[in-house]
Amino acid sequence: MTAPVFVVEHFDAGGGGRYVLDGPEGRHAVSVKRLRAGEDVVLTDGAGRWADCVVLDTEGKDRLILQLDSVSEEPAEQPRVTVVQALPKGDRGELAVETMTEVGVDAIVPWAAARCITQWKGDRGVKALGKWRATAREAGKQSRRVRFPEVAQAATTKQVAALLAGADFAAVLHESGDAPLATAELPATGEIVLVVGPEGGVAPEELALFEEAGARAYRLGRSVLRTSTAGTAAAAVLLARTGRWS
Repeated sequence: MTAPVFVVEHFDAGGGGRYVLDGPEGRHAVSVKRLRAGEDVVLTDGAGRWADCVVLDTEGKDRLILQLDSVSEEPAEQPRVTVVQALPKGDRGELAVETMTEVGVDAIVPWAAARCITQWKGDRGVKALGKWRATAREAGKQSRRVRFPEVAQAATTKQVAALLAGADFAAVLHESGDAPLATAELPATGEIVLVVGPEGGVAPEELALFEEAGARAYRLGRSVLRTSTAGTAAAAVLLARTGRWS
């Protein structure tokens, strides 16, 4: 079993490398994980910086005393994979974020597509975005990542088109695709952007705009996946074919 991951804002250790993990993360380590002296943990800021630590002791219910000797930096993966995810209904958006984080997606862009039933407006949008970001954080910890995916502000169709125009490889999952994603020629470095439409599908005018921006329609397979699972399946294909899973 790999060492559990905890998120910290800084890596400032005291004399002799003594580090105190407290607050919500400390409480989780002590009262939920019940970590004890001699066990290993990993601290990360979620942006690539991390440190292997060893538990020295616990204090109360929310303070874990660690030995922290050095901090490392994990370089960003190449090519970078961004998934534009149309807004699903209910909690299926969090499911999509959770599983895409687990497989290794680097960035997730919520997209208010024309055929989305769910709309992020006002306080509801702020709350929903917060849930997506919290899900990415927790899934990053669970999957032992030290560089969590960025979850952007909800994008309009024009903003998505601009993102596709700047990509080194741009794809839209769509049944009209004349080639499977599994055979697409992918770049070794740069930016891959993949668009996943809503349950009602990508509207013709959206598809036309994306193709004008340089994206191509690809099919994923014979079966039709829900929007909350299509991005994860497609990302797995891309990550395997780029060598990031080798």
